[in-house]
This record gives sequence, structure tokens and C-alpha cells, in this order.
Amino acid sequence: MESSRRKFLATSLASSAALTSGSLLAAPKLPVAHTRPRAKHVIVLYMSGGYSHVDTFDPKPRLTRDHDLPIGAELRAAVSGQPKMERYLKAPLWRFRANSQCGTEVSDIFPHIRGVMHEVALIRSMHCDHRDHGEATLQLHTGSTNVAMPSLGAWLSYGLGSLNDRLPGHVVISEHRPYSGPQIWDASFLPGAHGGVQIHPGDEPLPHLKPATSQPLQQLELGLLEQLNRRHLVKRKHDAVLQSRMQSFRTAKGLQDLAPKVLDLSGESKATLDLYGARAGDTTSYAAQCITARRLVENGVRFVEIIDAVGACRDNWDAAHRDVGTHAKYAKRVDQPVAALIQDLKQRGLFDDVLLVFCTEFGRSPWAQDGKGTKSRTHHRESFSCWLAGGGVRPGIVYGKTDEIGNLVEENAVHIHDFHATILHIMGLDHTRLTYRHAGRDFRLTDVHGRVVQEILS
Repeated sequence: MESSRRKFLATSLASSAALTSGSLLAAPKLPVAHTRPRAKHVIVLYMSGGYSHVDTFDPKPRLTRDHDLPIGAELRAAVSGQPKMERYLKAPLWRFRANSQCGTEVSDIFPHIRGVMHEVALIRSMHCDHRDHGEATLQLHTGSTNVAMPSLGAWLSYGLGSLNDRLPGHVVISEHRPYSGPQIWDASFLPGAHGGVQIHPGDEPLPHLKPATSQPLQQLELGLLEQLNRRHLVKRKHDAVLQSRMQSFRTAKGLQDLAPKVLDLSGESKATLDLYGARAGDTTSYAAQCITARRLVENGVRFVEIIDAVGACRDNWDAAHRDVGTHAKYAKRVDQPVAALIQDLKQRGLFDDVLLVFCTEFGRSPWAQDGKGTKSRTHHRESFSCWLAGGGVRPGIVYGKTDEIGNLVEENAVHIHDFHATILHIMGLDHTRLTYRHAGRDFRLTDVHGRVVQEILS
């Protein structure tokens, strides 16, 4: 009995040492790219609430010319909702100007982003399937409007694995609970290790990261746990829940060891902080979050998303039944940091390795929501604008076109499924082949839809 106990403790100590050194951490999954990847990482800059495309990226001179005039019977017939109700056109609140190098027009709400549009492929013909925040946010992230499905980040982590076995492959930086909650970064039926790890901007980005016990004791405890779980798994090789739980402990140990260094911005130079508009000691601003995203991809994290919502879920880009002028507050928060992220990645030689995705869940109506002369714009799923930049993307182009008031897509429509298919393709994955068997059928991010928008690829 004594011999068995000593043997068990010795094995556990060996497991503990291996955990500490990283050899028992799940080895980075070798890429299973179907085609040559054009980028290695994705950073999603998600503007929660639905910014107005006609006030930001899609100039429509008629809105200014015919401000407060009815849209007319012909256009009214193409309006979703109540077609008999008269709508009154609403002029954009900001003037549009052209980028000096490529000519792409962006409004004065985004002066810094306008300055880097020659690095961007702007899509003005996005559309989705739902006009409510929760469902549209869910579709933007998972491809589904009503069923909990794996998120884009989870699919990429599952398909390509991690580039650093001491950090998760899928990270979400979010101050507050967004529309549809954590299911927008959930792994759903994929192995749990591919779900997003949430970082909270602030002094404690990952709660409870510090060990509750001394390091030697923690190593012994983790070694014992690893040994017991391995024994348990021998007869349960297909127990995905147990495997995910084991991997979660390994990832947590890696986070304890490495994350404090990665998330510490104190070593960033004054020049870098000034570029982003950040202050020394700042840990909560959008600028700090963009710097954190860059540091995460520098350290091998495959997918990072920053969710821009300043306070509660409602405190975002939503302009329904309120002044669209509130856009100014959110634009000022993100404009300089987003442009700086492009510049910083280029300076560090990382731009071609990172795909940047600037997006929102839907657009805003070209007419005033609450009647003639009012300040609001309602939800608009029929058309909106998003953009891509970085690895694999043709810079300085505009793809797609909406009608003369920005109501409907006229040319080169891009559905959310097409958007996802294109992102996967840039990362080397065929959206029709990236599947997972669940409940008797093969699932994929794009369901049975989607096409790669080849025209925006370099």
C-alpha cells in the first residue's frame, strides 16, 4: 500500500512539473487550412447597437438635398414594415469627405479612420435577416438568428487551433454584457475549449487569476487532478465534456503564468500610447483595449474581439427613438484607436498577418423614425456598411452599392453568410468543409448558404 501511494505521489509530482513546464498543455493544433491562409489572426472591432451607414460610410447626397421631404410612393413601396406609412428623409449630421489617397468617402464623424481608408476594403452592401438587436447580433456572430450556435471565433479556434498553448485561441474584450449575452462567443456544441475567454477592461481583466494557494501546493494539486482525470479518461475516450474540463485547467494554468505579462500595458512606449490616444496607466479606454488586442495577437492568440459598449447594453450606437447625434460620443471613443491599430500593426510588420473586421449588426433607416423633423433613425437590416483590412484584403476599394437614399442594396449584395465565408477563406478555411457532426447532422457556420466575396481579396 505504501509503495502504491509513493508511486501515485511520484507520478502526480511528475504531472505537476509537466503542467508547469507546459509539456502537458494541449499542444497547438496543427492548422488544417483547406487553402493557403492569407492571415493568421483576426481582430473584430464590433460596434454594438447598429451605427448609421448613411451618417458614416455611405454618402447619399439626396438625403441632404431632400431633407424632411417624403420619400415618395415609388421608394415607399420598397420599404419594410408599414409601406403605407409616410417616411421623411433625414440628412446625415456629418459632411462626407474623400480619403486623399484612394478617394473613399467617409463622414467627418471618423476623421482618423478616413485617413487610413486606403488600407481598407469597404463593403457598402451588407444585409442581414433580422431587424432586432438580439437576433441580428446573434447572426453577426454565429450565423443564426434564433438558435444557439458556435460563434465565428469558436469555429476559427476549432478549425485552426491555437498558436500559443499557454493562451486561449479565442478572446473577447467586453466591459458589459452585450445583446444576446455570452452566447455570441460561446462554443455551443463544439469542444468547450474553443469558447471565448472574456477579458474585462480594468485593473483585473481576468478575475481570480492569482493562485489561491502557494505555487508548490498548487502544482501538486494540479498534478493530482491531471493524473486522476487521465485515469478517468482511459475508459471514456469520447467524453468531450471531460476533455474540455481538463483542457480548461491547462489553459487556466497557462493564463496564470503568461496573461499578467501580456495584459500589462505599462511597458508600452509613450509614442505608442500617444498614437492610440491612451494615457499612462489607462486600462479601460477603447485605446487600451486596442493595444491589448495587438498584444494578444503578438503572443499567438488566434481570434480577438473588442465589443464596443460603454455602459449597459443600451449605452451603445443604438439611435432608435433617440438622437442619432449620440453617434458622436461613440465615434470619438473609437476613431483614433482603430486608425492607430492599423498604423501600429503596419509599423510592427504584423498587418499582413492580421485580418481586421470593423462591423455592426445592422444599419439605420435613411428616414427619421419618429416622423418629420425628428432626430432618430430606426433599425435597418436591408443595407449597412462594414469593412475589412489587413491580410488578404484589397486595400482602398469600395464594394457594393445601395440605392440613392441608402435603403436597399442595388449592386453586389453581401449577406452575413457571405461575410463569414470570406473571413474563413482569408484564414485558409473552406466554409463548406469546416463542419462538425452534432445531433445526427453536419453543422457549419454558414449553414447551407454563403459565398466568398473574391472581389475584395488581394
